[in-house]
Amino acid sequence: MKSKMNKNLKSNKNIKLIFFISTLFCFSYGIKIAKANYKNSLGDTSYVYLDSIVVKSRMLQKNKFNLPYSIVQKNAEAIQIGNYRTTPEALVGSSGVFIQKTNHGGGSAFIRGLTGNQTLLMLDGVRINNATFRYGPNQYLNNIDLYTISQIDVSKGTGSVEYGSDAIGGVIHLHSYMPSYNQKKTWSTSASLKYIGQNMERSNRTTLQYAQKNFAIQSGITLRNFGDLVGGNNVGIQSPSGYGETGINTIAKIQLNKAEEMTISSRFFIQKDVPIYHKVLLEGFKINKITKQERNIHSIQWEKNLQSKYLSKIKVIQSIQYSNEARESNKLNNVIYRYERDQVNSNGTSIDLYSNPTKNWEINSGIDYNSDKIASELIDKNLTTGISVNKRGLYPNNSSYKSFSVFNLHKIELQKWHIEAGVRWNKFGIQLTDTSIGSVNIKPSALVGNGGVAYKLNTSNIVYASLSSGYRAPNIDDMGTLGIVDFRYELPTSNLAPEKSLHYELGYKLNTKLIQFDLSGFYLKLNDIITRQKVTGSIINGYQVYSKQNSEASFIQGFETNLALQFNTQFRWSSNLTYTYGQNETKNEPMRRIPPLFGQQELVWKKNNTQILVQHLFAGKQDRLAQGDKDDNRIGKNGTPNWNVFNISVNQQFNNVFIQLGGINLLNEKYKTHGSGIYAMGRTYSLLLQWNFH
Repeated sequence: MKSKMNKNLKSNKNIKLIFFISTLFCFSYGIKIAKANYKNSLGDTSYVYLDSIVVKSRMLQKNKFNLPYSIVQKNAEAIQIGNYRTTPEALVGSSGVFIQKTNHGGGSAFIRGLTGNQTLLMLDGVRINNATFRYGPNQYLNNIDLYTISQIDVSKGTGSVEYGSDAIGGVIHLHSYMPSYNQKKTWSTSASLKYIGQNMERSNRTTLQYAQKNFAIQSGITLRNFGDLVGGNNVGIQSPSGYGETGINTIAKIQLNKAEEMTISSRFFIQKDVPIYHKVLLEGFKINKITKQERNIHSIQWEKNLQSKYLSKIKVIQSIQYSNEARESNKLNNVIYRYERDQVNSNGTSIDLYSNPTKNWEINSGIDYNSDKIASELIDKNLTTGISVNKRGLYPNNSSYKSFSVFNLHKIELQKWHIEAGVRWNKFGIQLTDTSIGSVNIKPSALVGNGGVAYKLNTSNIVYASLSSGYRAPNIDDMGTLGIVDFRYELPTSNLAPEKSLHYELGYKLNTKLIQFDLSGFYLKLNDIITRQKVTGSIINGYQVYSKQNSEASFIQGFETNLALQFNTQFRWSSNLTYTYGQNETKNEPMRRIPPLFGQQELVWKKNNTQILVQHLFAGKQDRLAQGDKDDNRIGKNGTPNWNVFNISVNQQFNNVFIQLGGINLLNEKYKTHGSGIYAMGRTYSLLLQWNFH
């Protein structure tokens, strides 16, 4: 045992040494090679400039290089060649974004140390967060089909002024593939098949598109089956962990006239029988699964361009959503089989008014309105007698949650200066009735603002600073939860106030044809944090009892850095590193679930229609733990060991056929990301075939 342990430690040290030597080599020698190839590369158009990367946000499209805050972006090409399995996994290795997986069907993004209902998900301008988004990691980012996503933008530490509640940690913007018009009537279709070794994935995606001069429509269906996850280095098959999912989406664009356009979108998504693996492994459950995770999103977007500089554009989005989460559980040697179901019906309206008072000044003003209606039920069935008993669900039935806000955003370009500022006022109406706390009707409000400035030292160098205030209003999950959540038993509460935050960021960006580099430091101050507080001496069904309170103050600070070198027209190397430090000032201990030091490096070779990606993902040991981390059976008192993972993806385009062959976890590393309830995939291979017909 001792020799094996020493061998593993030696292996980890060797991998670390390889990483640092290769990083140093690529940084120094790579610059030399890049300079030598500079003259030959001047005519090449395959380079990607930071100042040519477009970020899609509420203030229309922005130049990434000019922004006074940090952005992560994954475009369609990066998503495709990265050989990612799901939407959250597409963000693995991104600077400032750490992915935790409670189960194989989950995937929760930590943005600068925060996750769950403290980060906001947006899809094509539609708010995904609803009143039941819970504190801590959740699975909802994985309810968006990755095959439908063309671009992901992550705004870090900012977003409350632009989008409202929940954006304390930041915002994940998901952008769908859109159909495009054509002067001639055309039909096109594509189909893809993907397989991961040991039956860990079997997927099919089929799309059909029709286009003409003023009308275009695209529909697609995704069918996926994920087998039990096989971990690395003697972990073996983790059963039960496999599940199935289906996604159907349709998007239509209509050019009403030269100034008006309408976009209609419908998407249906369902996962079935998603096991909560660590519950079965560690908590004595015979069955614990999400029987059905369903999310339907429908929206209509209308845009009209106007001639006036005081009202240059109007955009209106109306959305309807339906979320249904059904769960089943049964403990070993227990005759009670539990059925639970939570449904949320959501309506959203956003109205944006754009102005251009001068050629350098853009204004966006508007109104957002969202409402949620919750239905929740629980049924306990006695397997011996066959008698079923209806009980109060996880949330109070017929609870409602409403939000109304007005906002005003400004963007100013003055030669070397880029300035952004804004303000938002938000009012909430939260209603619920529970036998333990009675009828609750609260109306919290929040006023937030932000400001940022970027200054161009020259055409290639920029420095920036920003300050953003944020908030998260209490939701139905905070106030109305009753029952077992993770490894606790929660009781409802009332009279909660919004969480508040203040985020500072300083940064530097360098952008040339050969080198892209950025470095940012941030400090996030959190007050009135809604946390679970232990009810001393109270135990229900063997679980310690907790309730929510505005009880804590904390801070998170850290840095992120990205470096990319274009060696020549074929080779590109990139690397990033993120450090996050969180401290709970109230308890004088570390904040919960703070990610370790983590990052990645990638080497891409591209020539004609062939592209090869070699990827190294890594994370340091995390043993700086809160007491809640030590009590969490997914982490424990010893924390999470460090890990290094190497992947390769070989991509080839043959006319209308695209082939991808991937090697996953080449060293068969046994690892899981910090806070996860299941080990990640061991060494295996993947194969993707895609056909496009026009």
